[in-house]
Amino acid sequence: MTLYLNELNFNQATENGVVLVDFFAEWCGPCKALSPVIDELASEFEGKASITKVNVDENSNIAAQFGVRGIPTVVILKNGKLEKQLVGVHPKNIYEEELKKIM
Repeated sequence: MTLYLNELNFNQATENGVVLVDFFAEWCGPCKALSPVIDELASEFEGKASITKVNVDENSNIAAQFGVRGIPTVVILKNGKLEKQLVGVHPKNIYEEELKKIM
């Protein structure tokens, strides 16, 4: 299950383990195209990594913290530290490979 993060729960949710964060907006076409891939990753990596989403319109401070300028942007964190940042839509296997490398 994909977890939605906001400014209240972001730090706690990302401080331990591997966390993929999908920065998106409801109005963003490419974000909508990426959404099913994010949901599939959530199922595949359940118990191994957290797959999360942050709505940039509602949580602009978090987006600014990671320098998000374009969406979708996917970041992968390990124990709260940025390990990888991918801007735009990529094939599912790219996200899988990056998660496995960081795990």
